[in-house]
Amino acid sequence: MPMKFLAGRQKEKQRQMKIVIAPDSFKGSLSAAKVAAALAGGVLQVVPDACIDLCPMADGGEGTVDAMVAATNGRLITTDVFDPLGAPIRARFGLLGAAVRGFGSLPGEVGLCGSLHVASGEGEPAKVAGGAVAVIEMASASGLGLIPTEKRDPLRTTTFGTGQLILAALDAGARKIIVGIGGSGTVDGGCGCAQAMGVVFTDRQNKAIVCGLAGGGLTDIEGIDLSDRDPRLAEVRVRVACDVANPLTGPDGAAMVYGPQKGATPEMVRRLEAGLVHLAGTIRREMAMDIEKVPGAGAAGGLGAGLVAFAGATLESGIEIVAEAVGLAGRLSGAKLCITGEGKLDAQSLSGKAAVGVAQIARQANVPVLCIPGQAEPDLPQAIFHAVRPLVGDGIAVRAAMLQTEPLLRRRAAEAVREFLL
Repeated sequence: MPMKFLAGRQKEKQRQMKIVIAPDSFKGSLSAAKVAAALAGGVLQVVPDACIDLCPMADGGEGTVDAMVAATNGRLITTDVFDPLGAPIRARFGLLGAAVRGFGSLPGEVGLCGSLHVASGEGEPAKVAGGAVAVIEMASASGLGLIPTEKRDPLRTTTFGTGQLILAALDAGARKIIVGIGGSGTVDGGCGCAQAMGVVFTDRQNKAIVCGLAGGGLTDIEGIDLSDRDPRLAEVRVRVACDVANPLTGPDGAAMVYGPQKGATPEMVRRLEAGLVHLAGTIRREMAMDIEKVPGAGAAGGLGAGLVAFAGATLESGIEIVAEAVGLAGRLSGAKLCITGEGKLDAQSLSGKAAVGVAQIARQANVPVLCIPGQAEPDLPQAIFHAVRPLVGDGIAVRAAMLQTEPLLRRRAAEAVREFLL
């Protein structure tokens, strides 16, 4: 067969090649959207006519809002809230667009016929069409990173700002709300968040407790009044991206496990635990609901329990929520290859992190997956992926990889795709 004809057939095969690029962020280095764009650059060096669909991913933790907004051509909205210590700050949430299954264009990327969906910009909350999906990161309002190290005290920190973000999403027209609850700086059982949503907690004198309830005030609660709770909460679906199974109380609970990470001394941990036990008993008595041992109730200092009790939320796998919202399964339809990655591929990756989650979904669609992480532990089951090609290795040290992340992503992507085609 003439070589010219063979070359023509190979070029036609490449032109038809659809590749879905669905990485998580590289924490402390690049957002998921920038990782995806860098990987695409490497792919185009090898398959310049490929149709690439850029689908930044997340698992419900840091970067979830940016990834989901980028993947769906949504928009970011900024609003005023209170931080964990009650100071005013500006925080963002996202309104998702449509998960795209076709192909568009990416300005500045010649030859790329896929779509990198970038947020259309920030703005004040505005009404949108019914059925809109909002995505919130509690860390943007109530996160540990917002608290100076010397002021970290979960007896004083509150999730009130997270509740304000939920109200802002409702004001923006959201009828479905996804809440990522990683990175918490609080252990208030979600009571501060509940107060922002209109729940009234009363003390022994039947007086309303001042808004901004923190972990140190939970034992003051004697009554729970839902009559002023925002009525829109009864009409929305709240889904909590939660990838830990910790109960609210006990040795594996919010106070014992996570309190010290948020600045709690042993004495503070005892007070926080007593408060959470008291809160669980009050909810049981006042609301006929037992949330104390629900898996995930202890996530984010008990915010998981609070959202279940006071917002009717469900606790779900973060990667599954994100994948559904961005339409990953549909976007994989007809794809010849999927490329994913995350900062470090290790044993924790097997417990619901983004790269493994993407691979599992791609496997159901019979799409091979290449994984390009920053680092990779050698003992992980390699059968999860068609191939793993970390940035660190082949003479590249960790520090060098962090300083040259984008060019290394392009290089590793080109190498991996070249080997895959062979």
